[in-house]
Amino acid sequence: MTFDDLRGSSAPGRPARTPPIVSGTPSVVQRLRTHGARAVPFSVEFNPPRDAAAEARLWRAVREFERMHPAFVSMTYGAGGSTRDRTVRVTGQLAQETILLPVAHLTAVGHSVAELRSLVGAYADSGIKNILVLRGDPPGDPLGAWTRHPNGVEYAEELVRIVRDLGDFHVGVASFPQGHHRSPDLDHDTEFLAAKLRAGAEYSITQMFFDVEHYLRLRDRLAAFDPVEAEKPIIPELMPITSLRTVARAEELCGRPLPGRVLERLRRAAGDGPEENRAAVREVGIEIATEMGQRLIDEGAPCLHFITLNFAKATSEVLTNLGYGVTAAPLSA
Repeated sequence: MTFDDLRGSSAPGRPARTPPIVSGTPSVVQRLRTHGARAVPFSVEFNPPRDAAAEARLWRAVREFERMHPAFVSMTYGAGGSTRDRTVRVTGQLAQETILLPVAHLTAVGHSVAELRSLVGAYADSGIKNILVLRGDPPGDPLGAWTRHPNGVEYAEELVRIVRDLGDFHVGVASFPQGHHRSPDLDHDTEFLAAKLRAGAEYSITQMFFDVEHYLRLRDRLAAFDPVEAEKPIIPELMPITSLRTVARAEELCGRPLPGRVLERLRRAAGDGPEENRAAVREVGIEIATEMGQRLIDEGAPCLHFITLNFAKATSEVLTNLGYGVTAAPLSA
């Protein structure tokens, strides 16, 4: 399957749909400003399904979140092969078959500029105008050496300009509360973020973190370096821990070890037995995410963005603890 095959396509067995007009779709920033009566909206992140069973699980979570009315939902980008193709198709279905506002991730990993433009076109044909631009990490080893495609781009700033030049798109970028692991220091990392915002990005979503102070210092650094660009929303990303296994996943995703005090709380809950007390670990993980969410609300965060791993229950519990009035009981863990 090629990128052009995906343009305007539907799910297997479903009739083809007429692509909607992209220009009628609200931007993330517009949605944040007008999202109901809540002082702080929330949003969620999905992962591309790897097979039919995972896709069915994803859609159960999608329908559960649809009842909770997030400001937007994002779909991470599966690099390479059928996962990548399924990413484009499923993100298009979110735009066409739900009331959710989807944000498509786009990375430069392994792509020529021509392929990147084709991908953006595929998203546009599906009615998607909100794109989160990332340079991306090498597949298989996120901390490995970065290698630019011979006909691709080196930095996310270049990719921002490509997407903006292709039409009526709204672009977000990543920000790093503890600094990107490839940045020599926090000052350089702040310069890179400002450059992406100056190139046309309208907001950023942070890498996941477990110490709110890191988020607050990121805001301070950007405000000191470029007060104009610092006015754009910096959306914090959270993930409720539900087992010690997800601790390792969390550390992989954020590229940093969890703070010692967070690990200690989780390990105490796990107990000293041969099997971890998963119920207790999950309870503490929900408490930690709730505490972080409340602190971020108190500090004026523009939105709370949750990594869901394609499940709804943990995020729903955190939102309920924060007073979001989630009344529909989710079905999945």
